[in-house]
Amino acid sequence: MKKVINIILKCGIITWVLLLLIWQFGSLFYSDDFLPGPITTFSGAGKLVASGDLGRDILISMQRVLKGWLLGIAFAIPAGLCIGHFKKIGLVFEPFLNFFRFVPAIGFITLFLMWFGVGEKSKVALIFYAVIFPVMINTIAGVRTVDGALVEASQSLGATGVKTFFSVIVPSAVPHIFTGVRLGLSGAIICIVAAEMLAASEGIGYLIYTSRLYYKTDWIFIGIFTLGIIGFLADKLLQFVGKKFLRRFGVR
Repeated sequence: MKKVINIILKCGIITWVLLLLIWQFGSLFYSDDFLPGPITTFSGAGKLVASGDLGRDILISMQRVLKGWLLGIAFAIPAGLCIGHFKKIGLVFEPFLNFFRFVPAIGFITLFLMWFGVGEKSKVALIFYAVIFPVMINTIAGVRTVDGALVEASQSLGATGVKTFFSVIVPSAVPHIFTGVRLGLSGAIICIVAAEMLAASEGIGYLIYTSRLYYKTDWIFIGIFTLGIIGFLADKLLQFVGKKFLRRFGVR
């Protein structure tokens, strides 16, 4: 019995049940247009799933997220390694990094629409922008926290600068890099909503934005929960992959 209770507590089932009960109780005092309850929301989700609209929106949004995220980490990891390891490169580019990382991606929506148009390029570019900073900053931190004794030991054994970089510094920075990649994924999912709200005809963000026009508040809740579930599952999958293939680098 204790094992069952521990499993329930670890899975957070009690927390979700309490949340649903509070939500359902609160919805009794308002109309469905203002605060639909769980039953109304799940009913609306069933209709969207049956029509195929929700599945299509999820697929389109995730394609955009994946493209921007992969491009972002492909750029940010090498850039972060260079900025973190080479002092002169860091002196040149860190001021730009520390300036633009405080400018949210949503601030560039209008410019990206002008530069890349209303198609897929602007959305992918916006996600790319949102991804590169958490990945790059964590990569830089990983490089700069490498134990100096390991570097000295490698050099004393005759390793060249390039060999030391790839055999000591990069492997030691992997846990920080992996954390940045996870943060970049959350940033990508957050950013897709803003991108699709302003310039899209499909996607989860478009679903959330257009639902207000039809007073379909339950669809807004469906979009929010869908993003939360997608993000949760994607992060769990990423953690599994990290533990499976990067454990020897210290990823837990």
